[in-house]
Amino acid sequence: MRLDKIETFVTANPPPRHGGRYFIFVRLTTACGITGVGEIYNATFGPHLCAAMAEDMFARHLAGADPHQIELFWRKAYGAGFTMRPDVTVMGVVSGLEMACWDIIGKAADRPVYDLLGGQVQDKLRSYTYLYPPEGDVYPDPDQPNVYNDPDLAAEAALKLIEQGFTAVKFDPAGPYTIHDGHQPRLGDLDRSEAFCKRIREAVGNRADLLFGTHGQFTPSGAKRMARRLEAYDPLWFEEPVPPDAPEAMAEVAQYTSIPIAAGERLTTKYEFARLLDLGAASILQMNLGRVGGLLEAKKIAGMAEVKQAQIAPHLYCGPVVAAANIQIATCSPNFLILESLGRFDGPYMSCVTTGIDWQEGYVIPPQSPGLGVELNDDWIAAHPYEGDKLHLELEQDPVRP
Repeated sequence: MRLDKIETFVTANPPPRHGGRYFIFVRLTTACGITGVGEIYNATFGPHLCAAMAEDMFARHLAGADPHQIELFWRKAYGAGFTMRPDVTVMGVVSGLEMACWDIIGKAADRPVYDLLGGQVQDKLRSYTYLYPPEGDVYPDPDQPNVYNDPDLAAEAALKLIEQGFTAVKFDPAGPYTIHDGHQPRLGDLDRSEAFCKRIREAVGNRADLLFGTHGQFTPSGAKRMARRLEAYDPLWFEEPVPPDAPEAMAEVAQYTSIPIAAGERLTTKYEFARLLDLGAASILQMNLGRVGGLLEAKKIAGMAEVKQAQIAPHLYCGPVVAAANIQIATCSPNFLILESLGRFDGPYMSCVTTGIDWQEGYVIPPQSPGLGVELNDDWIAAHPYEGDKLHLELEQDPVRP
């Protein structure tokens, strides 16, 4: 087999826009006509530029190549231009292309990708979802009560999700995150975060785990103050308590609190995750398959985590192709903990693919179909191009002040 063609697609994510403003997809085709799809999770540059980067990388390293040569492609891309270091943009593009190669390999072998990465060890995958506004839009008016700022509304939303079958919910009431982080939490942020944990725990009892999300907002001392407030409610994790560029600081927090630390959505490659593990900074690794460097890289990271008695919880705040890749790596990993899902993988979020994801009573059922198990909906994607100028995610620009 030889890779012959690349197509790229930047599609708008329709309201309520769970998973971000847009998705960046690639599709590779071999000379013998086998296709494979991938997705780039990259929030650093505009999506059309990222799509052009994928075309450039394909032309340099994959055109005419055998899609089975994953390691060789990875090393060529990692070392291109005299780099040889983790780069979130490069690895996002690598991830999408590598994912598409695995899809082709699986289809050629007539096997799911997880069967080619060690075989199935999980017959169903526990999943969780964020508490999203029930009224729809993921970006509600911040000055009005909503599930992001009102603990009573959050508790109501959590209870409804538990009644649907979820056994874990994630929420992030800890205040804004900015380009100036880490910062000290304000007293109001501490009070609101504790109130969220208290009210949600009262609502769901021991039927669900609480996943306390942050986005690297705090200094180590600020994260310790927050953790002290939360410990009484026994969250399953405290996510990314300090910025991701400071694993030593994260390790300081991990040693202070009994709450497990989860991190990794903004990290790439085995090298960055190795630092987390070596320092004891996190015991739950949240690699995103559209950014980390691909499926094989994620499998290596899962193996390193296994040695350190750490678990994986693949991160998802992008489209359903990354969701499909997350499912593949979770299915073949013995140290899998829990999978992030976008609700029950239904509704507008799935419009850009023609295949579904099987969610049943709080669990995702791994597909039996060859490859990744998803195909793009070309007609829908063509009718919904992303034409905005905002990035997938954007930090606040002003410092946090009392």
